[in-house]
Amino acid sequence: MAITAALVKELRERTGAGMMECKKMLQQTDGDIEAAIEEMRKSGQAKAAKKAGRIAAEGLIVISTADDGKSAAMAEVNCETDFVAKDENFSSFAAAVADRVRNSEADDVETLVQLPLKDGDETTIEQAREGLVAKIGENMSVRRFVRMRSSGGIYSYRHGVRIGVLVDMEGGDEELGRDIAMHIAASNPLCVAESDVPADVLEKEREIYREEARQSGKPENILDKIIEGKVRKYLEGVTLLGQAFVKDPDTTVGKLLEKSGASVVAFKRFEVGEGIEKKQEDFAAEVMAQVKGS
Repeated sequence: MAITAALVKELRERTGAGMMECKKMLQQTDGDIEAAIEEMRKSGQAKAAKKAGRIAAEGLIVISTADDGKSAAMAEVNCETDFVAKDENFSSFAAAVADRVRNSEADDVETLVQLPLKDGDETTIEQAREGLVAKIGENMSVRRFVRMRSSGGIYSYRHGVRIGVLVDMEGGDEELGRDIAMHIAASNPLCVAESDVPADVLEKEREIYREEARQSGKPENILDKIIEGKVRKYLEGVTLLGQAFVKDPDTTVGKLLEKSGASVVAFKRFEVGEGIEKKQEDFAAEVMAQVKGS
């Protein structure tokens, strides 16, 4: 069967694959476009598997909020390069993932990716991911997500596409909620209050300050006061309530909330790629290795 340009165009539009790849597959299937699509889906999954070992440390933070403001979800979806993070197909996929998180009860990524990407569509998140990997040519992954539901309100803020924050707040209003979320994005507190700081983290800080104080040569009878003063300063810096409010450094977030009759129950902050060890490419070494091996 003659492989026409129109047939190649149709296959390309339906699969998103390259023109030459479409032409070759149509030749292999004797012009049967449905058979070609099936074979390309299989090869697409193979490509996705080959790319799975690549480090995906770029991507997007996406947020999905309910109309009533009582629930929201946030997800980190990764890719390999900042260029692909700006691709409309990738961003649409990431947004759909966040919607699915909010409208599901999945409690881990493994469960989530087996769910349909969209209502009324049998394609799972994992199948959609594999198809996108084959189409765009980069490894991608749904790294993590969080879902929040509240009797008060869930407020959110996204700084560009790389930092996202959800805040569960009782009392206050939308403006305050957004200001608190924006503050968290900028100041990255460890937790809400001093009582939330893990005991081991606090003890580690005390040990550091104790050693610093000893080496300073200060008298032993004032070392404890110095240590406790540094601990207080540390707690002010890492707790949301103790931090100076970014829009008005003369007041703390705790005082701002108190003045508004509001309280923060919980918050979550995601930043793209945090905690992922990026591979450092040494191209000179790579070329030298190839030269020695030739």
